[in-house]
Amino acid sequence: MKGISGTSALVTGAASGIGRAAALGLVAAGAKVYGTDIDAAGLAETKKLAGDGVFEFGSQDVTDEARWDTVMSAAEEAHGAVSTIVNNAGVAIAGPIVDFSLADWQKQMAINMDSVFLGTRAGMRRMKDTGGGSIINISSVAGLRGAAGASAYCASKGGVRLFTKAAAVECAQMNYGIRVNSVHPGIIDTPIWQKSITDMLNAVDDPEQVAALTAHSGANSIDVDAIAAQTSPMGRAGTAQEVADLIVFLASDASSYINGQEMVIDGAMTSR
Repeated sequence: MKGISGTSALVTGAASGIGRAAALGLVAAGAKVYGTDIDAAGLAETKKLAGDGVFEFGSQDVTDEARWDTVMSAAEEAHGAVSTIVNNAGVAIAGPIVDFSLADWQKQMAINMDSVFLGTRAGMRRMKDTGGGSIINISSVAGLRGAAGASAYCASKGGVRLFTKAAAVECAQMNYGIRVNSVHPGIIDTPIWQKSITDMLNAVDDPEQVAALTAHSGANSIDVDAIAAQTSPMGRAGTAQEVADLIVFLASDASSYINGQEMVIDGAMTSR
């Protein structure tokens, strides 16, 4: 896609799910990708799936402030000045508010919110002097509306949404040449999503609902088709590849006037 071939991209959480799909999508579009995660085996598998494409990787705890400078330097040394950053790494910690610990609240914010701040800041500091680029922060439809049992997750993803808008305005006013947008997936069929939604359902103490949604695929996994049929007007879950296609578009010159926007990809789930 225009504006991607030969460029350098950094993707966090690239060992699985949406992060892996985004990394592979950018590779397929001709980018040279540096992927990070705490899952070394998963990163190695992503590299294998990249085939002849250019994908290198390194370990990263996205909440470690000092590590961001190291990772940015590694990406630049591997592939040149970074022009795309995908802040994808995240986690969902479920639980009713009355029982939720401050430690879990702070962990949720650190991984989902602090890391986006650190990644965006790291990108702005370097990209403003190297020709600009695109920063893509992965939020969720949970960042647009509330969900029982997911208060901390909703708060963190809602924070990503508004932080992204503020960063976009700041970059534009400072003439940095950097666009900043957020992506808000709905029901996406990935292992991480299945675990997260199972935890959230259990957190609201609704065993009948959990049983209905897990009946076709075992006690410890969600029937994605069943939950999608109930909540998505399109009647199906999205795929990590569909989210990756949107990320690649936002990284490309085809989206050159899209800035500070929340790009929802949810099969019209939040439209009713």
